Amino acid sequence: RDGLVVRVIVAVIVCAIVVFPVYWMLVMAFSPRGEVFSAGLRLWPSEITFDNFERIFRRFNVILWFQNSIVIGLFVTALTVVVNLLAGYAFAILKFRGGNTIFLLTLATMMIPVQAIMVAQFKLVSGLGIYGTYWGVILPTAAAAFGIFLARQFFIGIPVEILEAAKIDGAGPMRTFLQVVLPLSKPLIAVLTLLTLMASWNDFAWPLIALKDNDLFTLPIGLLYLKNQSAPDYEAIMALAVISVVPMVTLFLIFQRYFVQGFARSGIK
Repeated sequence: RDGLVVRVIVAVIVCAIVVFPVYWMLVMAFSPRGEVFSAGLRLWPSEITFDNFERIFRRFNVILWFQNSIVIGLFVTALTVVVNLLAGYAFAILKFRGGNTIFLLTLATMMIPVQAIMVAQFKLVSGLGIYGTYWGVILPTAAAAFGIFLARQFFIGIPVEILEAAKIDGAGPMRTFLQVVLPLSKPLIAVLTLLTLMASWNDFAWPLIALKDNDLFTLPIGLLYLKNQSAPDYEAIMALAVISVVPMVTLFLIFQRYFVQGFARSGIK
């Protein structure tokens, strides 16, 4: 019993440490301008106001930044999920010469820092003539080694009898994938979709390099733009951070059941 009490106390402390920055972001976002820093440490606003949200919508093109994030996020997610599913299916189900070697080389790319390949990516998108466009952000991120690994692990767990039955019925590899494997992969698709969308939504470094027009900025770049103003409006920055965080938190809460199932069935602990 004493051990249970200790674990509960530790869990509460850890949760408080993790949740407090989010709570502080909300407090600043809904506090009157300048109150948080002028009145000492306040853990609750003297009055809840939406003036910070109104101010950033009035002064900056937040709606356009939000739209850009949605467009880039949806395209990146769609392309990445399709590529990851097809590659994972090939590595797990289809047997071909050198498959294991190629898979290991794919996993090895996870050890390369993103910053180490940004110059090569920049030269690539410039050479293709898509620098400064949506596609300059989307195409270089249209696959993920971790997603391929996750898909392969999930597909390995599909009973062989199901695949053999499809083969006996005359189904080829693509038909088996579309009509047999894909309907069983809803938890996997949910995991890949959430992970990819969250990564794309929060991506900062590459969109900052690949986009040169202010009208194409995403929300993370918009946060930096607000921060770099001559007189930073911290309450407005936190309001924009709330706008950026809420969609991802909402999606996770809606699809968390599939998210957990996908990791469990992929053997990721």
